[in-house]
Amino acid sequence: MKRFLGVMTMMAAVGMAQAQTQQTNPHAPPAAQQAPQGAAEAGGLTWTAPTGWESQGSRPMRVATYRIAPAKGDSEGAELAVFYFGAGQGGAVDANVKRWLGQFQKADGTPVTEKDARTKKETVNGLAVTTVDVKGTYTGGGPMMGPSTPKPGSRLLGAIVEGPEGPVFFKLTGPERTVASAEKNFRKLLESMKKK
Repeated sequence: MKRFLGVMTMMAAVGMAQAQTQQTNPHAPPAAQQAPQGAAEAGGLTWTAPTGWESQGSRPMRVATYRIAPAKGDSEGAELAVFYFGAGQGGAVDANVKRWLGQFQKADGTPVTEKDARTKKETVNGLAVTTVDVKGTYTGGGPMMGPSTPKPGSRLLGAIVEGPEGPVFFKLTGPERTVASAEKNFRKLLESMKKK
């Protein structure tokens, strides 16, 4: 618990520092977008967001947020949230996979299990990457991490990239159809990942 509170305090301080930088220089780009040519960075990694994904900049606890327009037939879009908590922070990969799965329920209200999701460990550009794909009712992970009311028919595409300065977490959530339409671009983003 102390470690969790320490991480939360650190992230709040980082968020306040970024906000102060923006107030001092309103034209300064958010920290997650300071790399050249539209690339973003965190944890010793850089990546390039796909064309058409609207950058929302950094937020408390997030180094970047991207909005994805709704697919035809969906009333709302999807969101990719990128988290980085610092070297040695953020918890073990498997624990985070379980936490993400714990944010979903089946149609009958029972919890989603590892058998209901697709997870994969692979190497992308020399980096260890664990991906997660799960569907169901998204219940979120608290006020800053997900919806305030459960959202049936949702999907999560997640990736935990083990960077040189600690893990970077990519969490894409939204309606199933919209997330499916963003799946190829999510993969392109992962394949653009490289060490700084």
